[in-house]
Amino acid sequence: MIRYAMTRLGVLMAPDTGDPFEAGGVLNPASGRTPDGTLHLLPRLVAAGNVSRIGLAEVEIRDGVPVGVHRRGVVLAPDEGWERGRASAGVEDPRTTWVPSLGQHVMTYVAFGPLGPRLALAVSADLTHWRRLGPVQFGYQPGLDTDLNLFPNKDAVFFPEPVPGPGGEPCYAMLHRPMWDLGWVRPGEGVHLPAGITDERPGIWISYLPVAEVAADITALVRPRDHRCVATPRYPYEKVKIGAGPPPLRVPEGWLLLHHGAVGYVPPGWDPTGQDVTYAAGAMILDPADPARVLSRTAEPILVPETADERSGTVPKVVFPTAIEQVDGVHYVFYGMADTKIGVARLDRITEGVRDEAPNRPAGQRPRPDSSAADVHRG
Repeated sequence: MIRYAMTRLGVLMAPDTGDPFEAGGVLNPASGRTPDGTLHLLPRLVAAGNVSRIGLAEVEIRDGVPVGVHRRGVVLAPDEGWERGRASAGVEDPRTTWVPSLGQHVMTYVAFGPLGPRLALAVSADLTHWRRLGPVQFGYQPGLDTDLNLFPNKDAVFFPEPVPGPGGEPCYAMLHRPMWDLGWVRPGEGVHLPAGITDERPGIWISYLPVAEVAADITALVRPRDHRCVATPRYPYEKVKIGAGPPPLRVPEGWLLLHHGAVGYVPPGWDPTGQDVTYAAGAMILDPADPARVLSRTAEPILVPETADERSGTVPKVVFPTAIEQVDGVHYVFYGMADTKIGVARLDRITEGVRDEAPNRPAGQRPRPDSSAADVHRG
């Protein structure tokens, strides 16, 4: 049983109508703290033409609750040739994990280049200055009877500390989501599944990097190997696909992984505006002794699109969790709302049927569930 729930608090950030970089929305943020301990989001900023950049926004906290942001500019743009094509460009959907043993924030992001979405990594000690490590280069694994580098990939995120690898050795580990339909990049090519995989729907995979190799050369992070399937869609709200959300959170039961599930219709190609899909948030517990093993998962979602901001936008009916941070002992989840805005929800632990919530806050000191962006995000 998953003993965790999410309680939405409202809109945290909405597009600045006067900023051309945000004309298409602000969504799906990463998060982290600068060296002085200040909490920041790294939102995806979408300009006209669906060109994405990654921004930096300081989170305003009032009485222990995130209530808004103060923009601090752009920290990553599609400046490299492999991050843009003739009809596409973007650095999208960052996930950022602070890894104490490296003294670095490790960012995964989607480089939307000439062949569609490809995973890439960057590292930073301060959230402002990022060093690209380059595209992810999956190690060849003969038993899979394929090359993972052939396939578009999204929703990658690192664990915050070393975990046991397949042989028991300490490893850094990355969750990711390959997509097996090569018809998206080569019309008519169709689906190519790895050996042992019978479900063509996108699911969550894990790949590993030995700690010793990364300690010797941090660029080893882009060369993961020992790939294993963690989970594929199982329940109705996951019927189309699933993908990892924020960095896994260590809890008493194991590693808590919030994820998204989608149900509905997705047309061929990369344009999300033509789809009719509902994205909801679920949760899994991964085994700390073997994080490729799912101990339990939610048969029903823990957050579904209900408010106007979640049901209406660039891509309607979407809640898409991508970041989680602790403030005054309470965990808050930051999520995309209809590919247009960023919401915040409190993560609650349920104990023996009673929700273990954060202390109550005065109603006037938290964003209302139906609050507009102007109520809480300006600064």
